Amino acid sequence: MYAMENQIKIGILAPENHKQSMRVAVVGATGLVGKKMMQVLAERNFDITEFYPVASERSIGLPVTFMGKDYKVIGMDEAVNLRPDIALFSAGGSTSKLWAPKFAEVGTVVIDNSSAWRMEPNIKLIVPEVNAHVIEKTDKIIANPNCSTIQMVVALKPLHDKYRIKRIVVSTYQSVTGTGKKAVDQLMNERNGVEGEKAYPYAIDLNLLPQIDVFTDNGYTKEEMKMVNETKKIMGDDSIRVTATTVRVPVMGGHSESVNVEFEKDFDIHELRAILAGAPGVIVTDDIANLQYPMPLTAHDKDEVFVGRLRRDETQPNTLNMWIVSDNLRKGAATNAVQIAEYMQEKGFFAPAIKPSLSL
Repeated sequence: MYAMENQIKIGILAPENHKQSMRVAVVGATGLVGKKMMQVLAERNFDITEFYPVASERSIGLPVTFMGKDYKVIGMDEAVNLRPDIALFSAGGSTSKLWAPKFAEVGTVVIDNSSAWRMEPNIKLIVPEVNAHVIEKTDKIIANPNCSTIQMVVALKPLHDKYRIKRIVVSTYQSVTGTGKKAVDQLMNERNGVEGEKAYPYAIDLNLLPQIDVFTDNGYTKEEMKMVNETKKIMGDDSIRVTATTVRVPVMGGHSESVNVEFEKDFDIHELRAILAGAPGVIVTDDIANLQYPMPLTAHDKDEVFVGRLRRDETQPNTLNMWIVSDNLRKGAATNAVQIAEYMQEKGFFAPAIKPSLSL
């Protein structure tokens, strides 16, 4: 109910008379993000005539329940042959590089959650609240940005439009769910004193790791460089300077970010807060008198980006400190992908046809 009530504020839900029913595949349906994609599709009443859960060979035939119906997981070849109208991909970069073009060749629109296509010059990198307008009917592969980048640009775009951003300094506090089930299992095993397989080279419980992804030649991690490069591409402004430090923390509700933003123009803090309060997909939680501020626990399983701790940086002009929190499996992955599909559906970019059902 919460998600449905807030779709108007998020600003992506299509009017009923513009919707097209269609055939939808979720590639990586047995993973954390794939399961969340199915949950979000159901919650948002996405109009589907046929649903195809897709995964690797080892998962073929496994049962999956979606919107009250039972399905069997199918493989990639069968999914391509079924020619779905849209395929939501969350199966890793190498899988996407191999299979996304095959789906696109048969007319399927692929919305990919991996990093495989994000910085390709001819591939759109989309956060609907920020740059959905650049999507065209001819786009067959669309990239879903990095989870940390998504929540940051949702909060910063309305401020950029008003004050023009010069520089962003961001430090992240990222949930273990961003790594996947193996990392969640490691955290819970450590918490319960159980030996098990590890996703990280060190303990994560009662610890934090200042490394997300591998290190690059400049000393930054790939995750940090994703935030730098993706922010500029999504915002459509290469002049924005971005520097990032990304940290893994023993949290499961969502990602948090401490963001310092320098603007070209000065701002009134009350006007700035009002701009954020009216922005699509943003909820301002900023009442320090009553100890109200965004936290992963309160953002968990919600679609919005929560913003608080809004205060002027007193060390230099035109600069703001802010705290941004969002559920990385929802807005940071699944919900953003579904919102892209909703936008394209509203614009009439699909021409669905009925296909045989895979329900048991």
